Formats: sequence, structure tokens, C-alpha cells
Amino acid sequence: MIDWSRVRQLRDEVGASEFEEVVQIFLDEVQETIDRLHQDTARLELEQNMHFLKGSALSLGFDRFSKLCQDAERNAAAGKASDVDLPAILTVYDTSKAEFLTEKSENLS
Repeated sequence: MIDWSRVRQLRDEVGASEFEEVVQIFLDEVQETIDRLHQDTARLELEQNMHFLKGSALSLGFDRFSKLCQDAERNAAAGKASDVDLPAILTVYDTSKAEFLTEKSENLS
């Protein structure tokens, strides 16, 4: 679920001292977007929200979540927002986040 090589690359790019701040910003911004998704019951902004989540997830190595967001973005762009299984995507995010937070120290040492 997590591309640890990408995570290490990001940590090396921003520096170890700034990495935790980047992670916290990522988690906060993703949560804000997820909150918007829950409020957008008509899925009017699904494509834009999935685009943001896809890019954010990719930058922090949330590989599977990013791919699901990409597929959802494509479906929304094609007028098939109703085909997007948002609960499944959000479950993958929750699982990815838990894995990331649990395994971060051992994979980045």
C-alpha cells in the first residue's frame, strides 16, 4: 500500500527536520478534502477532489490510494461519478494511513 522508496525520497528532498511537518500538512489537507467529499452528496466536485487526493497521495507514497483516486477522477471526468465507490476508496485511505503511521519509523531508519 505504501511506496516506502517514495517516502524516503520525499524525506531526503525536504530534509528529516521538515518531513514530519510535511506529513502533518498532508494528513490535515487530505482530511479536509475527505470532509468535503462527505458534504458533496451530489458529487459535483468529485473530479477536482479526486485529482487533489491523487496527487497528494502519490507524493507521500500512498500508492494504492492514489491509483484508486486516479480511477475515480477519470470516472468523474467521464460523467460516471455515480460509479465511484467512495466508501471503498476511503477505507483504503484509512488502511494506508494506519500502515504509514505504524510502520514509518521502521521503514525510514
